[in-house]
Amino acid sequence: MAFSRISITLPRPLLVEADRRARALGRSRSWVLADALRAYLAGSAAPRVSEAIPPTYAAQEVAAARLRHLKHDLALPPAERLRRVSELAALARPGGREGRRHQIIGFDSYEDFYAWKKARRAGA
Repeated sequence: MAFSRISITLPRPLLVEADRRARALGRSRSWVLADALRAYLAGSAAPRVSEAIPPTYAAQEVAAARLRHLKHDLALPPAERLRRVSELAALARPGGREGRRHQIIGFDSYEDFYAWKKARRAGA
């Protein structure tokens, strides 16, 4: 079975409860969340948990900050914008390490790591 890595944002109390359930079952967090999703998609999920306060992820604040930053940058003279772009481009190029990048990957369990390693070897 092929696996895909995703990233989700959960309210902290829900994540704590998922971790507690994973420990109780002796399973990984990924297994618990995948099992819950399978149950939900099959229509046999436990009663839905409603959040008293909908989570906020600061989307409006981030959008407002980006707009302020954009307006500030557009107010700069063209020569200054070009100078800043050149500086940023120089920072983006790692010196002498072309083509190779380092990556840190975390796994919830050894089984997850082993499945990733097997898939990577099969693709190599």
